[in-house]
This record gives sequence, structure tokens and C-alpha cells, in this order.
Amino acid sequence: MITVVDYDSAWPRRFEALRQEYARAMAAAGVPVVAIEHVGSTSVPGLAAKPIIDCDIVVAPADVESAAAVLVGLGFRPLGELGIPQRWAFKEPARLTGTSTYVIVEGSLSLRNHLCVRDVLRSSAALREEYAAVKKRVAATAADIDEYGRGKNAVLQRILAAGGMSEAERASIDGNQVPSHKELPR
Repeated sequence: MITVVDYDSAWPRRFEALRQEYARAMAAAGVPVVAIEHVGSTSVPGLAAKPIIDCDIVVAPADVESAAAVLVGLGFRPLGELGIPQRWAFKEPARLTGTSTYVIVEGSLSLRNHLCVRDVLRSSAALREEYAAVKKRVAATAADIDEYGRGKNAVLQRILAAGGMSEAERASIDGNQVPSHKELPR
């Protein structure tokens, strides 16, 4: 079973603390950052979510390695792209349990995917309610996080379509070869 909880008004404050920490560390290292975005379900007011704060640190392609080095300096362990082009994942240090942090290339399909889902769900009560219902239903029966992700796919495709993503873009996102969580390093 996957834990999905009702929206928590503390999530934006938790993101803001992370954003400030990351911004200070990147600035101290001289790494230019385009944006630090709160993405994922916790970024959508009123949406039920796994209680994990997702952060995208958006950089130019030339700054990916430098941004990744800053995160390593903060105690993160790099995990690579994990099947999602131009988005690098990191295992958080114990002090940041309950967060997922990514370095992501500005303008990339991966970033546009995250922002599209967030922005559509912020603006469409009907899709937000449908997505919450699907998340809760699938979370209650999914054997693992991989099954949970598959169970949400159809509604996510509708959300991306509502946000203007083309059929080719949606197919590309759907076709990402994300490894099973059982295959990920711990």
C-alpha cells in the first residue's frame, strides 16, 4: 500500500525552506539557476498526495554538472537520469527525508511535463478531483510504487493533453524507460 494523504497546508512552507537552502548553496558555488520549482502533487493546493516534496532545480545544460556537485556537497547521492532524459535524480540525505530533488534542464520535455501537470491541476478543479480519486484508489490497492505509477497513467495522459502537450510529447513521456524501484540503488 502507498500512503496518500489529504493536502497539508505546511507543504508550501517546507518547499520554500528547501528552495532557500538550494538557492543559497547554488549561489555560494556560483552556479546560475533558472528557477527552483515546487512540482508534484504537494505543489497543488487541495490535492491529496504522497507526503513528499518534489523540487526541480532548473539550470542550463552547461550547468548540470555544477548543480549536481552542489547537491552532492549538501549530502545528496546522485542516481542519474533514471530513464527520464535531462532530469537527474538524487537520493536525499537523512535530514531531508520526505523530499525528492532533481536537477533538470530548462526547456526540456521533462520539465515541461512537471510544470504542465502542476499548472493544469492548479487550474482545473475537475481534473484535480479526478486525479485525487484515482491516486487514493490506486494507492489503496497497489502492491508497490511501480504499480501505483502505472495506475495513474491514464489520468496523467489526460492532464497532459488538457495542458496542451502534443500526442508525440505525451507518447515520449509515456515511453520513458524508468527502472523499477526494486532496481534502484538504496
